[in-house]
Amino acid sequence: MWRCPLGLLLLLLLPASEVVLGTQRGRGRRELAPGLHLRGIRDAGGRYCQEQDLCCRGRSDDCALPYLGATCYCDLFCNRTVSDCCPDFWDFCLGVPPPFPPIQGCMHGGRVYPILGTYWDNCNRWWQAGNHSAFWGMTLDEGIRYRLGTIRPSSSVMNMNEIHTVLGPGEVLPVAFEASEKWPNLIHEPLDQGNCAGSWAFSTAAVASDRVSIHSLGHMTPILSPQNLLSCDTHNQQGCRGGHLDGAWWFLRRRGVVSDHCYPFSGHERDKAGPAPRCMMHSRAMGRGKRQATSHCPNSHVHGNDIYQVTPAYRLGTNEKEVMKELMDNGPVQALMEVHEDFFLYQNGIYSHTPVSHGRPEQYRRHGTHSVKITGWGEETLPDGRTLKYWTAANSWGPAWGERGHFRIVRGANECDIESFVLGVWGRVGMEDMGHH
Repeated sequence: MWRCPLGLLLLLLLPASEVVLGTQRGRGRRELAPGLHLRGIRDAGGRYCQEQDLCCRGRSDDCALPYLGATCYCDLFCNRTVSDCCPDFWDFCLGVPPPFPPIQGCMHGGRVYPILGTYWDNCNRWWQAGNHSAFWGMTLDEGIRYRLGTIRPSSSVMNMNEIHTVLGPGEVLPVAFEASEKWPNLIHEPLDQGNCAGSWAFSTAAVASDRVSIHSLGHMTPILSPQNLLSCDTHNQQGCRGGHLDGAWWFLRRRGVVSDHCYPFSGHERDKAGPAPRCMMHSRAMGRGKRQATSHCPNSHVHGNDIYQVTPAYRLGTNEKEVMKELMDNGPVQALMEVHEDFFLYQNGIYSHTPVSHGRPEQYRRHGTHSVKITGWGEETLPDGRTLKYWTAANSWGPAWGERGHFRIVRGANECDIESFVLGVWGRVGMEDMGHH
């Protein structure tokens, strides 16, 4: 099986809107972007002009072909260091080395394969990469710093006792399961953490939202507020600069949070100066462990400031069957995962980390810890009859990323450590919360 170098950095591509604008302006003015190689973003390699015997002289539009979602020019009009020039224009047409460090292209069997695409080779299928405009202009280092934000738990937390779930005699788990099909209208869509390294708060709020809804039998269906956690859970937490899952669950249990409508996400720009937004929601004990808000909603248009709480979080066994049974019985779970450079480019399919960057300099191989919500599982049969098992999970990078904000990832192989630390929790739901049946 062969792999394409998907993890060249966060983005190799020009945003589609800029490509369209550039073409409409005509070839006299193609100021699409500054020289991208200056920002550390590289072109893929490959023999485009030479392989296709495209012209190198004059300014003919016939010398153009698609390249990484932009237009690749194999003529003398391509005289700048911008990523809409064919990678072999410089040496093939001008006989000079390219002004940027070339990367070996996606060569297979003597043929250049574009990076955007899904290919079959010996019946092995891999996932598809694509352009995400939200990451435009970001380096890999910035993506890891601003788009993740879960601090790897301490060894004492990582070693917390596992709660083992046991399959009953003769119990067989289904081939495929999706929480939103078992609990319609109770599983919430992914939010977008923006350039806030707050996945610790977003994944915690996401799992708690679904579980409170399920465990209250739909009497409460809140989208819980990540901002409440980011601003108010400040003990050993760093807000939009990262945080710990155990601290987030402690806060949800002991203090509780309000809904996202009541306390909406304030967003966070990269390198934004100044202190984090102050906490605007506090609660007090009501007895029996329950709490009530002592402040009005920061969103003045919303009056419902109910405080939602959970019971202590528990860790599941790392066996995939135990995670599957817990998910099917009690709702989505939270998982820690290592994010590598190619995950930012994920568009669809069943993700597994492509190890092509292993021989490259360290800055291209950096990775960071993230947390996500696992919502289901399934499997695909490959043409050679083998079965590829996967989890479905919700990310917190908005609905435009991946499969409507979700992704699938190989199941049963601890891909990217996704099965190494999985948490469940129960919504704190009393009879008074259930209303009348």
